[in-house]
Amino acid sequence: WGRYKRILRGMGWVTALVVAITLGFLFREYGLVSINLYIATALGIAGTMMLTTALMGLVFLSSGTGHDHAVVDPLADEDK
Repeated sequence: WGRYKRILRGMGWVTALVVAITLGFLFREYGLVSINLYIATALGIAGTMMLTTALMGLVFLSSGTGHDHAVVDPLADEDK
C-alpha cells in the first residue's frame, strides 16, 4: 500500500499543478467571468485526474502483488 499512497500523493501534486495552470489560463483569456466556472473547472479536472489515478493505481497494485495470477480461467482446458 505504500507504493499506492506514493502514486496518489505524487499525482495529487501533479493534479494541483494542472488545475492551477488551467485556472490561470482561463483567467488570462476570459477574466473573472463567473466563480462557478472556476469552481466547476477545478473540481472537474481534479476529480477526473484523481479518479483515474486511483483506479490505475489499484491496477498496478493488483498486478504487482500477484493477485492477477491467482485467477483461474475455466475455459483454458477446453479444446479450441
